[in-house]
Amino acid sequence: MKREIRKLADERLLPLIREIADQRPTYGYRRITALLRAKTGEKINAKRVYRIMRQNQLCLTRYTGRPVRTHDGKVETIKSDVRWCSDAFGIQCWNGEQLQVAFSLDCHDRELITYVTSTRGIDGELVRDLMTETIEMRFGKVDRVPHVVQWLSDNGPCYTAYETVAYGRSRGLDVRTTPSYSPESNGMAEAFVKTFKRDYVWLGDLSSATRVREQLTTWFEDYNENAPHKALKLKSPRQYRRELANRAG
Repeated sequence: MKREIRKLADERLLPLIREIADQRPTYGYRRITALLRAKTGEKINAKRVYRIMRQNQLCLTRYTGRPVRTHDGKVETIKSDVRWCSDAFGIQCWNGEQLQVAFSLDCHDRELITYVTSTRGIDGELVRDLMTETIEMRFGKVDRVPHVVQWLSDNGPCYTAYETVAYGRSRGLDVRTTPSYSPESNGMAEAFVKTFKRDYVWLGDLSSATRVREQLTTWFEDYNENAPHKALKLKSPRQYRRELANRAG
């Protein structure tokens, strides 16, 4: 009798799991479980989802390669707006164009705060624009941040330019770069790039830089609103921020 009940319950969940897996082909069972709970409002066990996915050949192929390098530093913080990290990456388009993207990410709530793009490369002026927009997104139009916020990046020339460092400090940012030959110190930003390319870029329309630009806002919005994070107990960045705001209120 119990077996029949479990079978019926599995049959009810399977189409929902398939729907999520089709929409999120790079998601494993833990993140699919988080979205399934949000969709149904039920406390569904992750092991149950894994079993259903395994039985129906819906699990991701296990990755067995060794990591190229490790990250031993602690980048995350205990609350929001203490440290923002930034990095830049390129998206190669099918027509030969390359779109460069630089972004800012909060090291606690993982929200992608804002971004800038260019087909000519990210320079110091664009990074300074990124700093300005990041401050405005979190604190409004202020001359300086209300408390010191660390700005962490790698040693790219757009970040280390004298004008960029001076501008960041004039706005109250504690501008920091990773130690030379230690790019893994900015591991949170690097991990975001890897995840973003896997979950969004490689599944998108890369026909031209213009087409990619049109999709970026949607991709980043979906990441902020819907992408579950293990560090946030499988909540999305915006969901986590809303819960923090409700507790504070």
